Amino acid sequence: MATRILVVDDDAAIRESMKEFMLRAGYPCETAATAEEALELLKQEPMPVVITDIILPGLDGLELTDIIKRHYEIDVIVMTGYSADYSYEEAINKGASDFVFKPIRFGELLLRLRRVLRERQLTQERDRMMVKLQKLAITDGLTKLYNSRHFYSQLKGEIVRSNRYHHQLALLLLDIDLFKNYNDSFGHLQGDKVLVRIGQVIRSCLRKMDSAYRYGGEEFTILLPETGGEEAVTVAQRIRYSVENEHFVPEPGRQHSITVSLGVAEYAFDEDMSTFVQRADKALYMSKANGRNQVSFLRADEAV
Repeated sequence: MATRILVVDDDAAIRESMKEFMLRAGYPCETAATAEEALELLKQEPMPVVITDIILPGLDGLELTDIIKRHYEIDVIVMTGYSADYSYEEAINKGASDFVFKPIRFGELLLRLRRVLRERQLTQERDRMMVKLQKLAITDGLTKLYNSRHFYSQLKGEIVRSNRYHHQLALLLLDIDLFKNYNDSFGHLQGDKVLVRIGQVIRSCLRKMDSAYRYGGEEFTILLPETGGEEAVTVAQRIRYSVENEHFVPEPGRQHSITVSLGVAEYAFDEDMSTFVQRADKALYMSKANGRNQVSFLRADEAV
């Protein structure tokens, strides 16, 4: 799709000649006679590049540039016929991507426009790559859940919010029962398939505001903001039941079921983060010790 350009100039002849040139160069072009008119057009349809004169009735071109850069991801090329009154530095400080003098030489303007568009594309590609790298840094490569490093970062933030607003917060720890036996019997490739599927099952049982993490090996953690202990137990039971009803086929003609044990803890206001995690871990141990494939809830006043 061709890049749309907005030309802002109070001289009708200049607007029309620039529009005609842009169209011939392959760039669909809109025009505006004032900064106010340009802003109205941008509200309806933001365009990647604005080319504006500095001298305009009402808001001038530098004021327009300042507003655009504060509210839109748009590049601005500023043009003026008064080289002594306005400096390149002034335009750049307002956020302009380039600065040209009148009378406009269309060949030069086209080169500058293409350079601005090329730099814009490189910036967008860099930003997309940074987002991708940031996501990879906090994601478990196998299950695509968040990793343990991100878990502690998020847990710290949730605890701060819980203490500040007195919102409830629950933590679930989940461990796959007898997973070493499964790996030993069927191999790690089949074990990885189990981990991936359990990650999917966990995610399907959660609300949008909840988050799940691969804690390490066959352990997972789940944060449930604004959730009390009893409600968290219900979520844990839903996950336990969903996993129990999954069927895996590690070998042709051989169906196998997997179970999980879960520990639940509700955050006690002003509780130390490590104490909170340890309490959920103790609850998980209780589930293991009592026969596996169950959920245990350990309240703060019950922990020793």
